[in-house]
Amino acid sequence: MQTPLSPKMGAAEINALSVLALAQVGDAVFELMVRTRLCQSGTATARAMHLKRVRVVSAGAQSAAADKLRGSLTDEEAAVYARGRNTRVGHIPRAATRKQYQAATALEALWGWLWLTGRAERLETLFELLYN
Repeated sequence: MQTPLSPKMGAAEINALSVLALAQVGDAVFELMVRTRLCQSGTATARAMHLKRVRVVSAGAQSAAADKLRGSLTDEEAAVYARGRNTRVGHIPRAATRKQYQAATALEALWGWLWLTGRAERLETLFELLYN
């Protein structure tokens, strides 16, 4: 059974989504994984969690994370990443360069794609490569 917490969309459904829709989902999944990791590491206060989270989920940090992962991606994952990196975005935050923002969007699109295709184990594997 497909639920919001255990999705499994087919290729046709996924391909009908825009890259930015994948990135929206991926942003939320990545954020949840980071927040969970912070809780597991003993970050107890909301302020401390916020400060640590901002350092990890910023465009610059996500761009650096994407650089670490690129050699570990399958061909299919690399294609999703490239699609995310090449998409046009309307606004780039002042704290990020265009290149950083494109890489962050690509990473988020990959995270969204993995989540929506039901590849939670792969998400965990890639996340561990980043933060262990």
